[in-house]
Amino acid sequence: MRLFPSLALPLAATAALLLAPPTPAHAAPVCDSPDDTRAFPLTTRIHGGPASYAPGGGYGIWKLDLTNTTTRTCADIHPVVVLVDKGRALKASQPRLEFYEGGRPRPVRFETTDEDELVGAFGGAGLTVGPGRTVTVKVRLALTSDAVANEVTANAAVVQRHNDDGDWVGQSNDYRFAIADDADADADADDTGTAAVEDRPATGDDRLPSVEELARTGLGQAAPAVAATVALLLTGAALLLARRRR
Repeated sequence: MRLFPSLALPLAATAALLLAPPTPAHAAPVCDSPDDTRAFPLTTRIHGGPASYAPGGGYGIWKLDLTNTTTRTCADIHPVVVLVDKGRALKASQPRLEFYEGGRPRPVRFETTDEDELVGAFGGAGLTVGPGRTVTVKVRLALTSDAVANEVTANAAVVQRHNDDGDWVGQSNDYRFAIADDADADADADDTGTAAVEDRPATGDDRLPSVEELARTGLGQAAPAVAATVALLLTGAALLLARRRR
């Protein structure tokens, strides 16, 4: 199922290109809406996050619920978080977003669109949501010390990956929060006792490739075109957010 092709396809393709290299070819069953309606097959909800975060402070914890409203198992599911800040001052290096997979936090790497909106896909093996079931993903967010006072809206689009393609299968509510200008924000440190967030790069196999890194991979003559495509598709995510705001 592909909803609103001019908007859904760019976002789905963006996620497919930003995620880790695919596993050997397989075809996940298509996650269709019930009765072939235009409703998303996965009801998606962000909840539980703090109202504000202090730059350089600890992590704030929130949850992402994915509920399968179909009679089929939805596999290879990857949320794509979009951050839109009022001041258009938030940089891709400043949010430290991680989601938990098997009890282990995995970093989400953000890219910046032409509209200064940040887009980051959940990597890893992808989520599986059984028919009628709900999967809850624990997410934590912190801001580096150089982030300025601001107002931010977080939203999660959900993509079902099909090798190098994908379908847009869910869209969450908005989660609004402030970046405080002092240390009084109510972002609680997580259970690891993290007290501050440093400018640490993602490492190892958790790190998602950037546009430039995609161009340097073994794609031969097609590499420049792939890099340009990624940049174009990230702009598509901004169009999605602009349509929702209107």
